[in-house]
Amino acid sequence: MTELRKLGSSGLEVFPLALGGNVFGWTADERESFAVLDAYTEAGGNFVDTADSYSAWVEGNEGGESETVIGRWLKARGNRSEVVVATKVSQHPRYRGLSAATIKAAAEASLRRLGTDHIDLYYTHYDQPDTPVEEILLALDQLVREGKVRAIAASNISAERLQESLDFSEREGYARYVAVQPHYNLVSRDTYEGPLRDVAERAGLAAVPYYALASGFLTGKYRPGTTVDSPRAAGAGKHLESERGRRVLEALDGIAGAHGAAVATVALAWLASRPTVVAPIASARTAEQLPDLTAVADLRLTEAELARLDEASA
Repeated sequence: MTELRKLGSSGLEVFPLALGGNVFGWTADERESFAVLDAYTEAGGNFVDTADSYSAWVEGNEGGESETVIGRWLKARGNRSEVVVATKVSQHPRYRGLSAATIKAAAEASLRRLGTDHIDLYYTHYDQPDTPVEEILLALDQLVREGKVRAIAASNISAERLQESLDFSEREGYARYVAVQPHYNLVSRDTYEGPLRDVAERAGLAAVPYYALASGFLTGKYRPGTTVDSPRAAGAGKHLESERGRRVLEALDGIAGAHGAAVATVALAWLASRPTVVAPIASARTAEQLPDLTAVADLRLTEAELARLDEASA
């Protein structure tokens, strides 16, 4: 049985891969989404990541589709107590921003869609620098006191605002962020490494990186001369144009071959080994894509392999 990892100071323990819910209600319909969620939990997974805005960008959607799918699945399977559910606030078309009133209303809407009385981990999706941290944290603290949220976290936030938020919580005795969700992977290291990671490390926060596979590039399916049928192909394919992207692929190929593992598994294993990282986030449109992701729980890279990837991605 895979050993779960502690999520900062929250008391929550999670599988070393968070399942991204951005595809639910978008490229995966409800039947496919249920199959992915079933396969993930059968592999030992217990950490599902979504947001109230998923997938408002799809024509005909209004936001909250992913939460609704997850909520229906939790009800159908009767396993709410076994799953750590993370969602986010600030980007839903009807609940934009991080004012106290918006956070309260958005949380209630998320709880309804998820069909639950509590959210395990509640992120501010994108920081709103015009909103004082005092207002944001007072609203989040109230949700924690009411038992509607177990722990709070921040995504897409600067090192300065994160430190300011932690200082305020410490000074006033309010709920404190336990995790950060940065953009971080082998071809995007400076989006987390540096001041933001330094703050997280000093404060004992857990990192739960998104774009862990660089929109699919780090699965190895993007190669010179190939065409990939994916809504994310343009973004992922651009990494082939950089020398670093090609270096990283070459290193991943060599290490994957040595372990008899998938390229994606190796990329996730590197990320899972980084300071502060507890569980990278990756999504799967079909259950067949999942084994390469959940295999990260059992793959241990050598120091030499980690160093090789560090050098290739520098």
